[in-house]
Amino acid sequence: MSETGASYASAGVDIEAGDRAVELMKEWVKKTQRPEVLGGLGGFAGLFDASALKKYERPLLASATDGVGTKVDIARQLGVYDTIGHDLVAMVMDDIVVCGAEPLFMTDYICVGKVHPERVAAIVKGIAEGCVLAGCALVGGETAEHPGLLGPDDFDVAGAGTGVVEYDDLLGPDRIRTGDAVIAMASSGLHSNGYSLVRHVLFDRAGMSLDQQVDELGRTLGEELLEPTKIYSLDCLSLTSTTQVHAYSHITGGGLAANLARVIPDGLHATVDRSTWAPGAIFDLVGKAGSVERLELEKTLNMGVGMMAIVPQESVDVALATLADRGVESWVAGEITARGDHATGAELTGDYAK
Repeated sequence: MSETGASYASAGVDIEAGDRAVELMKEWVKKTQRPEVLGGLGGFAGLFDASALKKYERPLLASATDGVGTKVDIARQLGVYDTIGHDLVAMVMDDIVVCGAEPLFMTDYICVGKVHPERVAAIVKGIAEGCVLAGCALVGGETAEHPGLLGPDDFDVAGAGTGVVEYDDLLGPDRIRTGDAVIAMASSGLHSNGYSLVRHVLFDRAGMSLDQQVDELGRTLGEELLEPTKIYSLDCLSLTSTTQVHAYSHITGGGLAANLARVIPDGLHATVDRSTWAPGAIFDLVGKAGSVERLELEKTLNMGVGMMAIVPQESVDVALATLADRGVESWVAGEITARGDHATGAELTGDYAK
């Protein structure tokens, strides 16, 4: 009795499904195109016309890469795949804009246990929509099918991005001065960090379910947890074009104080007053459901602040007005002070507003 010869399909990889996924995603990728992008989806490499950088005296390329962590499991359980891409773009491009760079282009990597063309296309749709919000092009990507390593419905996403900034316009610690104001920009929720803690607390310890209506949230737990990460890229670029900005800090893994400390120079200190805002209900829910101490919450979650800008005092009014015009809730949350020759960092003081 003869055996049928082995094939890629019999090993669990469906090339035809992959091809169909590419066809379905093309229309969404096309919506992200900038004039510098050459060619279309399907080539071996994405092409970006670098002659566009000739307008810079000394262009610096900024790059970043990231994923969205275990938030993908919430999307998988809910069967909602067209928002997780917003999270990916935010994680990558908002890191790039911190130094003052304009986002240029991005590539993505989607790893699945089994290619479901419509599902992959929905993920790419979300990435493309996020790229539009960040002002960058999606120039290419990769979809990999890993049967045996991932379950048929399992997936993960990652991405890499590139931006450009003029050398003389580079933002960062060297610009920060004593007396500068720290402006906080509200987050849209948990964003894409700390979901291992959140899932452990809400599901394993509190026994909650994604379809559970939570009165203090005003919606189901699943809807809250899948809320897309706020993308600040164009808001930050607008701010730097209208007034003086010394630095930005993207509040991601590690929490507010640790991320803010990354841009504070030696000898200076950032003090942030908790009483200037009230974190959203989800943060209180996580804290109470898991008896999580405040400092543990603060070093894991963003506590309602997704981005911070450090500006001179004379720029505060214009900065707040600019962000308000763009629909970004913002407020003065702290200041920069001197703290000795070797002291550097950031701390939160006071208690949160109710």
